[in-house]
Formats: sequence, C-alpha cells, structure tokens
Amino acid sequence: MAGRPDLILASASPRRLALLNQIGIEPEHLVPAHVDETPEKGELPRKLAQRLADLKALTARHKASVAGFGANSMVLAADTVVAVGRRILPKAETMEEASDCLRLLSGRAHRVYTGVTLITPSGARRHRLVETRIRFKRLSSREMEAYLASAEWRDKAGGYAIQGIAGAFVVKLSGSYSAVVGLPLHETTQLLAGEGYPVHFNWLNQSSLSGV
Repeated sequence: MAGRPDLILASASPRRLALLNQIGIEPEHLVPAHVDETPEKGELPRKLAQRLADLKALTARHKASVAGFGANSMVLAADTVVAVGRRILPKAETMEEASDCLRLLSGRAHRVYTGVTLITPSGARRHRLVETRIRFKRLSSREMEAYLASAEWRDKAGGYAIQGIAGAFVVKLSGSYSAVVGLPLHETTQLLAGEGYPVHFNWLNQSSLSGV
C-alpha cells in the first residue's frame, strides 16, 4: 500500500511472524534483536518484559538505520516472561532447567507477562503490557519425562510452548492466548492502528485472497 510506513518486526521468531500474518500483516523487514535478557537486581517480571521489549525495539531500529532501511519505518518488538510470584523462570536451554520449570509449574498457577513496544517513524515509543494467568494440571513423572524427551521446551520461556504439546497441561487460562504464544494480537492491532498503520487493509480483500 503506497504511502504507508514499512513495518520492521524486531524478531526472528516464526511464532510472532505467524501471529502477525494471522491478522493480515506482513512486515517488510525481519530484524532479530539479540539482547542481554538477564533480569536486573530486584527487577519484577512485568518490568522485565517491558524493558526487554523496549530494548529489542531500539536495537532493531538502530540495526535498520545502519543498514539503510530504517527511515520512515515502524518497529514492533515483544518479549514474554513467565513467572511464579516474583520468581522469573528462565528460557530453558538445558534439560535440567526445563525439568526445574516443569516441577515448579506443576499443579499451580503462574503468570505470563508480554511487553510490546512500537517505535513510530518519528521515534516516539508506544507500549502495552499484557498479563495472562495460567494454571497447569499436576504433572505425573511420566508426563514430565515424555515432555522433556520431546525437546519442545528448548529456548522457551518457562520451559514450555502453549501452542504445542504443553497445551495439554493447561487447566485454565485467563487473559490473552496469543500473548502467551508471543504477541498479543488485540493490543498489537490497537498500537498499529493508533499510529495510522492500515491494519485492516488486507481484511477488505480477504475473501479474494482465500478464494471465497
């Protein structure tokens, strides 16, 4: 669509791209923003999610500018943090970390915080923070062992991906399912539309695109 700003997604996550595609949005550029995700001393989970979303957006904007395609672009970034109380769970990189997460989540409630940042072409930053509450069933040793063997937990916040096998563990969810996957669609649509991005443009042509 002529005249609209390019959209840069500050992520290499296929999940976040798929979620944007679900609502008819195809970013012009994917700019992964690898940042230090270590929580600051005493940092609360919700603060961490928003800080990292901000940092990713700023990092991607700088990378795009250096590469020569950042002008007149919007930058969208998100980060998801899983927490039990004030305790922030890691993005599991080892089976031991994933096992620790599963044991902690088994049979209890936890919260997932997803921060979203949109940087406008003028450099203004817009934010949303979404909190979702989830309760897991009590996991048996056999279920834990089978899930760990699947390796689906690798590099996932809290050691699980709700859109995969671990969806079978969820007893109750209150909030945004898409936020737990990685990008809250309602809030993202609001942010983009509020800055004049034509989020509904492809919706008008959806019937022809789908062959209806």
